[in-house]
Amino acid sequence: MKFIALIVIVLAILAVAQLTRIYELTSKLRNRNETDVDYRDNKMNANLLLLFGIGMFVSYIWMIARYGAGGNGVAASVEGVEYDWLFGVNLILISAIFFVTNGLLFYFAWKYHAKPGAKAYYYTHNTRWELMWTAAPAAVLSVIIVMGLVQWSDRTGAAGENAVVIELYSKQFDWAVRYSGQDNTLGKFDYKLINTTNPLGLATTETIAARVEELKIEIEDLEARINDPNTVYSVTVLAEMKESLATKERLYVRLLQLQENHDPAWDASSLDDIVQPANITLVLKKNQEYDMYFRAQDVIHSAYFPHFRAQINTVPGMVTRLKFTPSITTKEMRAKMKDNNFNYILLCNKICGASHSNMKLIVEVLDENEYDVWWAEQVATKTFGLQAASAPESAE
Repeated sequence: MKFIALIVIVLAILAVAQLTRIYELTSKLRNRNETDVDYRDNKMNANLLLLFGIGMFVSYIWMIARYGAGGNGVAASVEGVEYDWLFGVNLILISAIFFVTNGLLFYFAWKYHAKPGAKAYYYTHNTRWELMWTAAPAAVLSVIIVMGLVQWSDRTGAAGENAVVIELYSKQFDWAVRYSGQDNTLGKFDYKLINTTNPLGLATTETIAARVEELKIEIEDLEARINDPNTVYSVTVLAEMKESLATKERLYVRLLQLQENHDPAWDASSLDDIVQPANITLVLKKNQEYDMYFRAQDVIHSAYFPHFRAQINTVPGMVTRLKFTPSITTKEMRAKMKDNNFNYILLCNKICGASHSNMKLIVEVLDENEYDVWWAEQVATKTFGLQAASAPESAE
């Protein structure tokens, strides 16, 4: 089929070329320059241009009616309703300008096409009109920008007293979730504490001590390898090993400073946090406001909740945040969408590497009773303190 399609395309190109050649020859037979355009041609092109403009407007209206919602259904958060309203206002303004400007463009091109004996009017300058068509768009844009900034400020502003705090941790190529536990306070963290048993770098007396000891062993092992008289390294490899040793030593000094400044009273906030490893479903409660914090381990990612109309970049070395309140459970949205397989999702909206498409996290919104049952199970079995306590046993 592909080969046949290729042949058809080639034949079509040859046919167009031959028709063009025939047109050139007939023009010569009529003693007419092929660059000359007569009234009949002008009129035909003007009519075709008008038909094209009408077709473009019809297709625009059809696409807005068919795909205007983007396939995401109704907004599933309280803030998303406001977002959709503002998006609708923008769409109406842009559409109105699109129809007026392009309508006039196609109409004038059709009405004032070249005609025998007609001479174009040369209009040079009008300061008043130029001010009007400069000031009017500027005023409209100012209103749109201010409304957008107000909504963005609200999305990233302080959350309410009853908001639940959650952290989402992004890295190539997955998401990890940390719930703030019974105290609704996220425990302290530090990137220097990240390892296989503490992937989010939570700071407690035990995790700091374990990381200090782990790094000390790494330094001693690397020193022993460098100073081993029975092993000969190339200049390049030896330089790389020494550079790695210097980096680890600097990190070790900072860890000692972190250990010295750490207050054991801070441990409780970390130990009751519930840490879910990569790509485990994010569970939320309907009508509960969430204060979402975001971190990135490696490159810039972007946390995008299409159904909640929420998005924010996650940036290495800094914490970003936004808030939203889910307003429709997963079951309710499945009924609205008439799709039993529907799920809310969290996506990365930055091209962050080769496996960027894998950064997809299922989000489930439960009603209050279902959520309370789920939450009680998490508190009883999956806090960071319980995970840390069981880690040595699992390692053995």
